[in-house]
Amino acid sequence: MTDARGPAAGRGTSARRTPGTPCWVSLMVHGPAATQEFYGALFGWEFRPGPQQLGPYVRALLGGREVAGVGRLPPDRHLPIAWTPYLASDDVNRTAETVRLCGGTVGVGPLDAAEAGRMAICSDPAGAVFGLWQAAAHLGQAVTGEPGTPAWNELATFEAAGVAKFYETVFGFELEPSATAGLDYVTLRLDGRPVAGIHGVGDALPRERGPHWMTYFQVADIGESLRRLTGLGGHVLEPARDTFRGRVALVADPEGARFSLLQSPR
Repeated sequence: MTDARGPAAGRGTSARRTPGTPCWVSLMVHGPAATQEFYGALFGWEFRPGPQQLGPYVRALLGGREVAGVGRLPPDRHLPIAWTPYLASDDVNRTAETVRLCGGTVGVGPLDAAEAGRMAICSDPAGAVFGLWQAAAHLGQAVTGEPGTPAWNELATFEAAGVAKFYETVFGFELEPSATAGLDYVTLRLDGRPVAGIHGVGDALPRERGPHWMTYFQVADIGESLRRLTGLGGHVLEPARDTFRGRVALVADPEGARFSLLQSPR
């Protein structure tokens, strides 16, 4: 993870996003009730019903403001349990068609999510899954920079430059390759600010995972958060380490969904 700066702490995000901006994260699981209990205890989230187009779905709230979504996987579908970032679009139909023309795949949609907006679930040419969101009543994540909120999204893939060209063409990102020798990393920028990253890790990419997006959640004290996580049945996959952004740990929830915890520098 590079030294990419996100929105200021506590800043509301009620305005429409520039196309390509990560605006929402969602998790589909087999046991949503247990998942809600886990994340509620870990991050202090509360939940209320959301659009049901893809089955039972709730939105997670922090201090009454929406930060993420949790849904239930259809019992007959054996899909990876993973956090999925949604990228803003002014026209999901047009963006989905561009995804196809650039070598990606559209797996779900485009379809309407009641009055909330319009969505699609896609994968890039290397196979990493991401969502598209065209906002209507629901603009997406309503607060950033506070503990319990998504703070960063990063794509782990085989090689960064080629996949970065796909995202540049589809969304208009400005690409900033890392200047560090031996580091295959591209920061995606919009309106002059970093919004996401692509990390090429080659053979270090877990075979059982393949290319995938990773969501980082802000925490106030990573040591305390890790103790709470393990007490709730979660798993620490990589212990906390220092990065340019702060201290980061790779973890998994009880169903196996991987995410990272981030404690920013004080």
